[in-house]
Amino acid sequence: MLTKPKKLQPGDCVATVSPSWGGAGEPALRWRYEQGVKRLEDIFGLKVIPMPNSLKGGDYLYQNPQARAEDLMNAFKDERIKGIIANIGGEDSIRLLPYIDFDVIRENPKIFMGYSDVTISHLFCLKAGVSSYYGPAILTDFAENVEMDPYTIEMVNRTLFSNEVIGEIQPANEWTSERLEWIEENKNLRRSMRENSGYEVLQGSGAAKGHLIGGCIEVLEFAKGTELWPEKKYWENSILFFETSEEKPDPNHIKYWLRNYAAQGILQKANGIIFGKPQDEKYYDEYKEVILIVMKEFELEDLPILYNLNFGHTEPKIILPYGALAEINCDKRTFRILDSGVE
Repeated sequence: MLTKPKKLQPGDCVATVSPSWGGAGEPALRWRYEQGVKRLEDIFGLKVIPMPNSLKGGDYLYQNPQARAEDLMNAFKDERIKGIIANIGGEDSIRLLPYIDFDVIRENPKIFMGYSDVTISHLFCLKAGVSSYYGPAILTDFAENVEMDPYTIEMVNRTLFSNEVIGEIQPANEWTSERLEWIEENKNLRRSMRENSGYEVLQGSGAAKGHLIGGCIEVLEFAKGTELWPEKKYWENSILFFETSEEKPDPNHIKYWLRNYAAQGILQKANGIIFGKPQDEKYYDEYKEVILIVMKEFELEDLPILYNLNFGHTEPKIILPYGALAEINCDKRTFRILDSGVE
C-alpha cells in the first residue's frame, strides 16, 4: 500500500533535519550533534549532510517553520541524499503543514526516520503514500554517551540496510530512561541500565497480523481533524502502535484519547495494538488499567494487545516501518515484522 524506499548502503549520503526543536544547532549542544554524526559515519559508513537551516538554533527554527519545511522538502528533492534522519523531536512541527508539498515526497521516496513530535513528519510521508520509519534520532540514540546501544545498531542494520524480512523482534534485555544533562563533561558517563521484563500480553489470544500505523499518542492528537489525519483505508486491518512522551501524560488522558479512536471506529478496524514502554516506566500499571477499561467499554476485549515494547521515549529502540505487515502472537508473547523495511 505504501511505497518502500530503497535500502541504505555504506557510502550513501544521509541528511539530518530539525523538523521540530532546533536544539542541534545550539552552541552548547553542538558537540552532541557532532557525536551523533560521527556514529553515522563510523558505525554505518554514511556521509552526513546537515540541511542548511537545521543547525540555526532553537529560536530561529521556532520562528521559521517554513525554514524547517524547506529543509525537509529539499532533502527529499536532493538526488544525492538516500535517507533523512531527524535530529530530535519537539512539540510544534504541525506548523510545517502549510509548507509541505506532498508530491515532492511521493516522487522522491527515501528513508525518513525519527520519533516523538516527528510523528507529524511521518504523517506527511503517509499522506504521500511513502513508508517511513518510527525510530532513533540523532541527539538521543545515535549520540548516546560512550557508545551506541548494540540493540539499536542491530535494529538500524536489520531495518534500513537489508531488504530481507525483518522477522522476530526480541525484547531488549535492558533499558534506560535516565536523564543525564547534555553537557560535554558528561559525555563519558554511561546512563544506568535496568533489567527489562519483556513484552506483556494485556488481552487477546492467538496471532494477529496487520499493517503498522501509529506514533506518539500525544502528537497524533495534534493531527486529528486536519488533512493529515490518515484516511480510513490506512486503519483497516492495522496493527496500531502507540507510545507516550517525556511529558508522561496522565492516565486519564490515555483513556480519553483511546475513547476517541474507538468513537472514530479505528480500534474496531484494527487487528491489534502494541504499546511502547512508558518513559521511566511511570504510570506503567495505570496505563494498562485505562487501556483495558476502554476495551471493555467498547466490547473490544478480544483485540490482541502487546505492551512494553522497546520503541519511543526509552532506549534502546526498535524501528517500526509504517505500512509494514507485522504480527502479534499472544500465545507466544512475540512480535514480528513480516516484511522487509526497505526495497
